Amino acid sequence: MTDHVDRILDQWATQRPDLDVSPMAVLGRIKRFARVAEAELARTFAAHGLDAASFDVLATLRRNPPPHRMTPTELMRDAMVTSGAITQRLDRLQDRGLVTRVRNDADGRGVHVSLTKAGKVLVDKALPDHLATEQRVLAALGTRDRDELARILRTLLESFD
Repeated sequence: MTDHVDRILDQWATQRPDLDVSPMAVLGRIKRFARVAEAELARTFAAHGLDAASFDVLATLRRNPPPHRMTPTELMRDAMVTSGAITQRLDRLQDRGLVTRVRNDADGRGVHVSLTKAGKVLVDKALPDHLATEQRVLAALGTRDRDELARILRTLLESFD
């Protein structure tokens, strides 16, 4: 069975047999899979009135112990985005009543972001659907294959840290 990436590799083998194009086999499939997975997850988030960025913030706050509070810097680090991006996300979520920002009593300058009751309800409702979508997207792999793929990807990503 061949796929789109196999066809690309065959074309390169014909046109440039002097080059090793084997990395394209992995990276091309990772990119294609990421697009498919992101589209499936986007549909799930949209069903809950969310997008991936909003869900990420709400889920990050939710998985922290009560009172589900973090600083914007901590959220930025967990989400691996810029301070401008986290500010925009927080503005949108606060406008919807899903998070609050309160001054840090300890220094008066810093801010804590907290999940509101509505934010907690929403993320708790969306999370099972999110996980079901992830299960469905990975359904072609058995548990052993998923664990092995996760291990391999961890090793690959750690090589860049």
